[in-house]
Amino acid sequence: MSAVAAPIYVVACFDTKAVEACFLAETLRAEGVSAVLVDVGTLSAPLAAPDIDRSTVAAHHPKGAGAVIDHQDRGKAITAMSEALREFLIEAHRSGSFSGVIGLGGTGGTALIASAMRALPIGFPKLMVSTVASGDTSSYIGTSDITMMFSVVDVAGLNRVSRKIYKNAAAAIAGMSRVKTGVVDSRPAIGMTMFGVTTPCVTHVRQYLEGMGYDCLVFHATGIGGRAMEELVSSDLLGAVLDITTTEVADEVVGGVFPAGPARFDVILEKRLPYILSLGALDMVNFGPVNTVPPAFAGRKFHVHNSSVTLMRTTVDENVACAAWIARKLNAHPESGFTLLIPEGGVSELDKPGNPFFDPEADQALFRELERAVRTGKARRIVRVPFHINDPAFAEAMQREIAQLQIL
Repeated sequence: MSAVAAPIYVVACFDTKAVEACFLAETLRAEGVSAVLVDVGTLSAPLAAPDIDRSTVAAHHPKGAGAVIDHQDRGKAITAMSEALREFLIEAHRSGSFSGVIGLGGTGGTALIASAMRALPIGFPKLMVSTVASGDTSSYIGTSDITMMFSVVDVAGLNRVSRKIYKNAAAAIAGMSRVKTGVVDSRPAIGMTMFGVTTPCVTHVRQYLEGMGYDCLVFHATGIGGRAMEELVSSDLLGAVLDITTTEVADEVVGGVFPAGPARFDVILEKRLPYILSLGALDMVNFGPVNTVPPAFAGRKFHVHNSSVTLMRTTVDENVACAAWIARKLNAHPESGFTLLIPEGGVSELDKPGNPFFDPEADQALFRELERAVRTGKARRIVRVPFHINDPAFAEAMQREIAQLQIL
């Protein structure tokens, strides 16, 4: 393990978190790691002198420092400083000025710092010590790989708990920064979507592609998983997409906890990547524990996947709505090619004969509406495959389509 060549940036609002930031920096330096204190405070004067002051950071705002420093409203000030910090970090990363970044904050500081951290590349060390790290952190992390560490106590002074937390945080970011990522993988990368109930299909296809020398990046289709894949598409880090598991659409349309988001599919089609999609797990909508299912769905067909996940079978009408949603997306990009594979034998492990969600009528409604609504053409194909999605024969049919699209 090599030494950290460039310093760690320690970022905090020095009008409230200066003591804690200085302690973090001292801990890093005691371990032989260079640390640079960065102040992103927005209202009161700093309680300690940083290495990089707030005016320097604020100057990176697209509209200049005045757009940040002159705010009296805390919410607007935080938003503006976050935009400035984002640009500051992008420039510093481009110049190799730092080897990792660690932030400290409550709700406001976490929103400010984590939002800016998301601009840094995947794999670059970034850690956020936060009072909100034990709750739903999706709004802070987005599709990035920020490491969140719960502060346990508030970030408000040093005590027997906070000192231990900050020391662990310092050790973590130092360790991340020391580890070299090695040679960048030069294999062509393919994005794939998977759920537990489509694992056999995805695994079969993945192993085939890996055997052909491809780097397969599998994303868990939990809403954020699909968006994370598309973030990589947007950054030109994927050369093709096999969207086998489009279950996120059902949650988007019906109101589950893993929604696709309104922009799902757009960037893949805009980039005109080789694109194969199927209908994996569109037989279900995802909710949390049984007692969290909205009352509006009382009396529906449910399957308890585990103590944290309850699945609800989609109806004929909901499947028609899902098909219409997908069709609108595909039709909105008439110049983009795709192959949509329909698994006539069922779309998930629960959708097999004898299993809880077996419902051929609902499946056929999905299939018919897609064939009716999607505009097809020479490079825009819908192919019916007379097998269940997890049948090896379906995976083999997908492999043949892959070859035709010249992904290989």
